[in-house]
Amino acid sequence: MNNAKSLYETDFNLWLTETVNSLRTGAIANLDLENLAEEIEDMGNSRKDALESNLIRVLQHLLKWKYQPQKRTNSWKASITEHSLRLNKAIKKSPSLKPYFESVFAECYQDARLITAQETGLELSVFPDICPFALADILNPHYLPED
Repeated sequence: MNNAKSLYETDFNLWLTETVNSLRTGAIANLDLENLAEEIEDMGNSRKDALESNLIRVLQHLLKWKYQPQKRTNSWKASITEHSLRLNKAIKKSPSLKPYFESVFAECYQDARLITAQETGLELSVFPDICPFALADILNPHYLPED
């Protein structure tokens, strides 16, 4: 175990390879359980971070689409579609992310609202305090807000 901890600090890729081999062969005594648990936890957090990032990006482009109709681009439309699809795939692969998606929706909207105001130069007050898009809209890769 001491060797595994040392390897974790000096050669992460080799640590991963040896950890996988130990798991597959049942050599539990060789595992660096502390770092293994941390890495698994980090994997879960990374998926949540990616979900939030994709949600914020969809919201940003939906806000720009709705509140800057004169500047609409195919790039915004493609981004809305791409990030909506990413959200759907993440939730399909890990259905337990759906409640997390719902729980961070309002916070991510506020982040998107602030970023969009800074990016467009529009006043923050242009964008409603409460998200004008439904959760189902965000998960619909074909959705574009009406004027």
